[in-house]
Amino acid sequence: MKISLSLLITFLLFSAQTNAQTVFSVNLKSKANVKVFVVKTEAQADLKVFKLNSSSKVDSNNGKWFFAKYESQAKFNIYFVDLASQADVKVFFVKNESQAGWRNKSKMYYFY
Repeated sequence: MKISLSLLITFLLFSAQTNAQTVFSVNLKSKANVKVFVVKTEAQADLKVFKLNSSSKVDSNNGKWFFAKYESQAKFNIYFVDLASQADVKVFFVKNESQAGWRNKSKMYYFY
């Protein structure tokens, strides 16, 4: 019984883990971990991104981003490029959290 209770508590702690990423938009391409281009349509995107208003959910690679106020608070520095050909990842910002996610999973490694 003690083992089952321990496993349950461990499971709950890990399942309560947050589920977004903290990013910071830098002004210099050289400071970025990932170069990002914002596309006009969902079909063009590698990643559909939902912008969170709170940092209460962080650290999973699922397209839910919280934009940190300070660079030191972010896990990833991103730089928004002007041309799609300059980007590592093309993103489309969605209006609903449930729409967020990867369309091109081969680019997921940029956010690990």
